[in-house]
Amino acid sequence: MCATCGCQGDGGPVVTLPHEHQHPHSSHEHDHDHDHQHGPSGEVITLEQKVLAKNDLLAERNRGWLAGRAISAFNVMSSPGAGKTTLLVRTIGDLSGARPIAVIEGDQETTLDADRIEAAGSSVVQINTGSGCHLDADMVRRALEKLDPATGTLLFIENVGNLVCPALFDLGEEGKLVLISVTEGDDKPLKYPHMFAVADAVVVNKTDLLPYVDFDMKTFVRHAQSVNPEVRILPTSATTGDGMDDWYGWLAENRHIVR
Repeated sequence: MCATCGCQGDGGPVVTLPHEHQHPHSSHEHDHDHDHQHGPSGEVITLEQKVLAKNDLLAERNRGWLAGRAISAFNVMSSPGAGKTTLLVRTIGDLSGARPIAVIEGDQETTLDADRIEAAGSSVVQINTGSGCHLDADMVRRALEKLDPATGTLLFIENVGNLVCPALFDLGEEGKLVLISVTEGDDKPLKYPHMFAVADAVVVNKTDLLPYVDFDMKTFVRHAQSVNPEVRILPTSATTGDGMDDWYGWLAENRHIVR
């Protein structure tokens, strides 16, 4: 169990290409530090720092590898069902003619979303984390080795659906995108502040449902900016296409985010 977030690492993640349907516990590689310590809370904090420090080092290596190939990578995070895959499928359809697009797909089980991405015309690698609740830099490194994206690729890393743990782990990306749907409520930035604090942009998806749900856009923007004054808010509907031009414009503006 990882001290950082409590997710199980039994057997470790499996990195697969689409249609390589392996059981997520068939591999026994896992690079989380499982030096379990029991005792004063300070030991847990020390272990957490050790896990994150190791991850950050690997993330910097990923970042250098990507930069050397002029690959723009974005870490896409949300709760389950917010519409990450739908947004990416539409983006692939609209932008793939202008630039190569590749996707690293993170889920606990199945290749269902990777199959959708592949059908849309993008190269994709699936990472099944088993009971793990987030991707980490080493998983992404192994996925990049299989994916081998071309120079100049626009790379999306679709993280496991979770508004907590993915915010803690640098993957080597240029930018962090948080996706929220209007069906989730306008209070999420206050309930999950760290996720919104690390975001470079927030896509508010499913705006076509606004007439039918209790979601106030002005309230949401106020909450989001209270934890991250500089965050960009992008209202969209990946289903109808409303707001997608603003999303594409943000991608074009932030292909090389300076931190």
